[in-house]
Amino acid sequence: MAKTAIVAATKVDSKIFVLRGQRVILDRDLAELYGVKVRQLNQQAKRNAKRFPPAFRFQLSPHELKILRSQNVISSEGHGGVRYLPYVFTEHGAIMAATVLNSERAIEMSVFVVLAFVRMRRAIAGNRNILTKLAELEHRLEGHDAEIHALMEAIRELMTPEAPNRRRIGFETPEDEGGEEVKDRRGQLRKSK
Repeated sequence: MAKTAIVAATKVDSKIFVLRGQRVILDRDLAELYGVKVRQLNQQAKRNAKRFPPAFRFQLSPHELKILRSQNVISSEGHGGVRYLPYVFTEHGAIMAATVLNSERAIEMSVFVVLAFVRMRRAIAGNRNILTKLAELEHRLEGHDAEIHALMEAIRELMTPEAPNRRRIGFETPEDEGGEEVKDRRGQLRKSK
């Protein structure tokens, strides 16, 4: 791939995001890639409305616009941002836009747009595989956690020293064995075992 093609592909990848469960690109970003004005892109889409069902192109809601502004995808109104609710194009909508614009650059860039959507689809599929493998590992480790915990308890029990057997040295009187208080040889009271 040529250097300019790699730069173009990277540029396209950064413009795609997920919205309403679909991978989409903003109308202003698609217009920039195709080398046309946003007004011209949306005008052609309106003129060819039958080619752009809601599955190909839809307008953002005010809430979605607010979220995209907070993520710095769209600049705020005070800084020259959009004054209308922008449209977004899905993968198929981006291809259809290239056909209705019918400019050399739009056709050339549509290839990069399609490839970017394909790369994103593969990455998401790869993430799903990773997530399923992680779930399997978690499931396996749950059983191991109990076994490891039991093993650690057994090791702790082995590590704790036994209480020493303290037998008293000396003569024990029958009174000592009853557990009564007895005077020792110095005349002090003590409690026998």
